[in-house]
Amino acid sequence: MLRFPAEWSPHSAVWIGFPSAADLWLEDMEPAQEQVAAFARAVRADGKGEIVRLICANDQAAERAVALKTGAEIHLLPFFDIWLRDTAPLVVRDDDCGELFAVDYRGNGWGGKYPSPLDDAIGGLLAVSAKLTLSPRSMILEGGAIDLDGAGLLVTTEQCLLNPNRNPLMTRPEIEANLQIDLGVKRVLWLGAGLAGDHTDGHVDNLARFVAPGVLALPEPDGPDDPNADVYADAWARAKDFGIQIVPLPSPGLIEGEDGVVAASYMNFYVGNAAVVVPTHGAPNDDAAVKAIAALFPDRLVTGLPTNHILTGGGSFHCISQQVPIF
Repeated sequence: MLRFPAEWSPHSAVWIGFPSAADLWLEDMEPAQEQVAAFARAVRADGKGEIVRLICANDQAAERAVALKTGAEIHLLPFFDIWLRDTAPLVVRDDDCGELFAVDYRGNGWGGKYPSPLDDAIGGLLAVSAKLTLSPRSMILEGGAIDLDGAGLLVTTEQCLLNPNRNPLMTRPEIEANLQIDLGVKRVLWLGAGLAGDHTDGHVDNLARFVAPGVLALPEPDGPDDPNADVYADAWARAKDFGIQIVPLPSPGLIEGEDGVVAASYMNFYVGNAAVVVPTHGAPNDDAAVKAIAALFPDRLVTGLPTNHILTGGGSFHCISQQVPIF
């Protein structure tokens, strides 16, 4: 049986995408690089955390990554953009034989919005670089669309996994069966829609995260103008009906950018071996969110770091990282 552990389980390393394409990032590229470097340093935790592998798409980005002195390994591999949570493989263990596999799901550019053959290939390149056996899949799935508690429970959203722009010929039971075979899933909690302004069609890692086996963290709305108040209410109702334990976390409330509502969330935190890194947004609830998440991970240093420049690309710390578990 294949098994994918919870994120708080030990990691040997983490892949982190480093902003590399000037034509994509424009004036945000250098400050986004600095924010990614700060994230890498926090995860590395002066050598107490896992090995950090910064993945750079070109020589200029690699030179910049070196100059920022993160202490990370610098890997030069071609990719379209930095969202490795979605394009990197999921490293699983076959408990029957003890072998590790890099399960590489198919991508289609987040429902056809940003297709790229480079992102299609990066999963295989990362598997080769880590000396892992590549195990490709035909189902379209992004890593940010799912979260697992390590005890057989997976949470996702209908907006993403049942979206006709992903796997239109697959039914809900067929998707669940694939997740059971590939990741050791026993039960699936289906939430409804994701956050407003989320171009991934509702990735769950911006909405709901497991913080312990059978324990799900969900945001509470920040006042009447919170653009996700209805989304949160629906998620709470579904989780309660499912019978799972819920931990409330703050919402940053209304965060707007040049194009309207930004899918800003404290839920896009990354759980490393020694650190938990929480995205902050210059919002009144920043400190409260970091404090609340710190209470959930008392054995790790929990840090809030700004992510506004990374967020212009559409995601945050969890979106740009993918851990390599130790089994």
